[in-house]
Amino acid sequence: MVPRHRERNQLRRRSRQRLSLVITGDCETDWFYDKDTLQVSIICGPVLKPQKMQLTSDPRRADRERRFKPPPPTSAPAEDLTTDYMNILGMVFSMCGLMMRLKWCAWTAVFCSSISFANSRVSDDTKQIVSSFMLSISAVVMSYLQNPAPMSPPWAALTT
Repeated sequence: MVPRHRERNQLRRRSRQRLSLVITGDCETDWFYDKDTLQVSIICGPVLKPQKMQLTSDPRRADRERRFKPPPPTSAPAEDLTTDYMNILGMVFSMCGLMMRLKWCAWTAVFCSSISFANSRVSDDTKQIVSSFMLSISAVVMSYLQNPAPMSPPWAALTT
C-alpha cells in the first residue's frame, strides 16, 4: 500500500499540465497550470545557442608536451634537518650561556631545544634531544643563580 503523502504527490504531478511554449526574441517561456492550487507558473530563461570551437586558436604547443613520469619508489624523500640544526644551535647557545654568563644565550638555547624537540620524529635519537634540552635548562638556571638580577637585552649596552 502506498503511503498517503506519496499518493497525494503523484496526483499533483498528474494534475500539473503544460499549457504552451512561447518563444519571444531571446527568451524561452514555459507556462504551467496547477489544478490543485489554481496557479499559473511562468518560467523564463535565455535560449542558449551552441557555438563551434575554433581549434586554430589553441595556445598550447604540441611539441612541448611531456608525459608525466612518477619518481621511482626506491628514491627516499629529502630529510628535514631542522631538528638537527636546532639541536646543535641549542647546544652552542647553552654553552655560551654557561661559560659567558649571558642570559639571552641561555634563553635562546631553551628556545632552540624546544623547537628541536617539537620537530623530532619517533625514529630520532631521543637521548641527544633530551640532553640538549637539559643542558639549555641548566644554562638558564646557572645564569640566574650567579646573577639573579633581571635580564637586560643585548642591545642595552650599546646605548649607554
